[in-house]
Amino acid sequence: MSDRIDIAVIGGGPAGLSAAINAVARGKTVRVLSASETPLKRAETVDNYLGFYNITGGDLMKKFEEHALALGIATEHGRAANIMPLGNYFMINFSGNIIEATTVILAIGVARIREIPGEAEFLGKGVSYCATCDGMLFRGKKAVVWGLASDAVEEANFLHGIGVDVTFAAKGGRPEELNADIPFISGAVSEIIGEKSVTAVKINKDIVDTEGVFILRQAIAPTNLVPGLETENGYIKVNNKMETNIPGLFAAGDCTGVPLQLSKAVGEGLVAAQMAAKYIDSLK
Repeated sequence: MSDRIDIAVIGGGPAGLSAAINAVARGKTVRVLSASETPLKRAETVDNYLGFYNITGGDLMKKFEEHALALGIATEHGRAANIMPLGNYFMINFSGNIIEATTVILAIGVARIREIPGEAEFLGKGVSYCATCDGMLFRGKKAVVWGLASDAVEEANFLHGIGVDVTFAAKGGRPEELNADIPFISGAVSEIIGEKSVTAVKINKDIVDTEGVFILRQAIAPTNLVPGLETENGYIKVNNKMETNIPGLFAAGDCTGVPLQLSKAVGEGLVAAQMAAKYIDSLK
């Protein structure tokens, strides 16, 4: 018996929870997968969302989450490293666990990511975004872990545990939880160097020899998350049904473009859920 769900929602902000709530209302099985806290929680005051004048973003988000929980929807926290379209379903690598879903709704917000030189060029040739996914490929080899996410230390320790020669780089001081045998460099990776594959990285002004680099950010650019996904001006390209260029893949909220407003995100989440449910029904 398959554990495949109907809809995987990537993102636990207003667009994602709106999509999840409306999908459940249409009798679909849903999981909400979220990498980080939504920016709405940090808003001091929200005055432009109908019916909730002069409310803090944290309080409003709490109401959204309570609504979702009342329907049995609990946001799962982790990092979606890759989403693979496989014909009539999708395979999602979520913090090293594989999830199958008939459809996916991307509600990932704006990915404020500045790729570094060599990152796109060597993706899959030494550059990885998931240690638990690709770690075994580097067993007995050198790899740099660039820690930009809360779980980066855990993933560095995992790599060390399976026999990878790990160096951990991050801003600030050495994390207490980092394995004592893992070398630490305070700084940021500014360039990835190689020919056919990765041979070194630049950290601060130093060149560090390595055969791999794990870039562990909280978010991943949409085009790196889903192979073949079309974007326009840095946003995911969708039509008025919130459909992307990939059948069964929908998007909603800030990731689809301006205006970056709460009401738009909630509305697009509803539309994405309705269209995803209709798409699933058409497959039967």
